[in-house]
Amino acid sequence: MRQSLKKYVIVLAASLSALAGGDAFAAIKPAKEKKSMTVTATAYNSVEGQTDDDPWTAAWNNRLRPGDKIIAVSRDLEKHGLTNGAKVRIEGLPGTYTVRDRMNKRYKNRIDVWMEEDIKKARKWGKKKLKIIWHDSKK
Repeated sequence: MRQSLKKYVIVLAASLSALAGGDAFAAIKPAKEKKSMTVTATAYNSVEGQTDDDPWTAAWNNRLRPGDKIIAVSRDLEKHGLTNGAKVRIEGLPGTYTVRDRMNKRYKNRIDVWMEEDIKKARKWGKKKLKIIWHDSKK
């Protein structure tokens, strides 16, 4: 009895929405597609010479704060859903990183891990090939 009542309520709500000119299934969101790829990963710092005018403001005008887990992406990765605010897991690093910055146009298939002002840590990180995983909500 309960199951048939639930079905009735869903059909009724969809019908009323359609009659009102709305999209009956607007509330049903498609599942996010899980994506992964291997990229070149380097590191950068909020210091003069590595950034633009304000080392603590990223390309999309996001203010970088100590403790944030941030990456910059090469512009070719944006078409894969790696845009401002995207959440990314990086092979070999704990936690989830947020895309908040863009790299210079000359870089391709690359991410830059933000390491605040710790230049030694960034140099030690070096340049690596590793896998990143994210969910593309565009699909």
